[in-house]
Amino acid sequence: MPDLREQLQQLLQGRVCLMGLGNIAYGDDGFGVRLAEALISSASVVGIRCRVIIAGTTPEWLIGRVVDEHSDHVVFLDAVEFGGSPGSVVLLNSDEMAARFPQISTHKLSLGLLAKQVEANGRTKTWLLGVQPESLRSGEELTPAVRTTFELMLDLLGACLKSSSRGDEALTSQECWLKQPECLSLVTSAATRTTEVRA
Repeated sequence: MPDLREQLQQLLQGRVCLMGLGNIAYGDDGFGVRLAEALISSASVVGIRCRVIIAGTTPEWLIGRVVDEHSDHVVFLDAVEFGGSPGSVVLLNSDEMAARFPQISTHKLSLGLLAKQVEANGRTKTWLLGVQPESLRSGEELTPAVRTTFELMLDLLGACLKSSSRGDEALTSQECWLKQPECLSLVTSAATRTTEVRA
């Protein structure tokens, strides 16, 4: 099974939309939004085919726009309960999202249903890059375990986007690239399809 870096490099080819989901008022639930914000603030449009959108708790309001952009891949960035250790990462396709998260969600629509809506155009594939939260308490920041994963995912996504964009022309605003990660170790478990991120 390929490691997370290899998987992300494959799915970040072509036109990509990264959508940050979650509620920043509830600790680790803000992971996806915080990651999207960091990608946008570190952005450079040079040769990158990626749009970053902050959807928060109402991604359904932006699904029409995302579908209209005809992306090759849409990646939801979110904190999800999948039974891993805090800070562990899971990468799921739309069928896996629908099976694991059919109705339960902090969003009005489940991730599985959102994925199916995006894929209804027949072109776009959807993915979930999720992190196992440790705490969803109101008023808290990201916990140390999730903060570590946040920093590593920021670097990893940037590196993958940068390498996938070589030779491509720039698109529009909010395209992003980041520096190459230093000392990044990704361990993927074939049994659970989760990835533990270690510095």
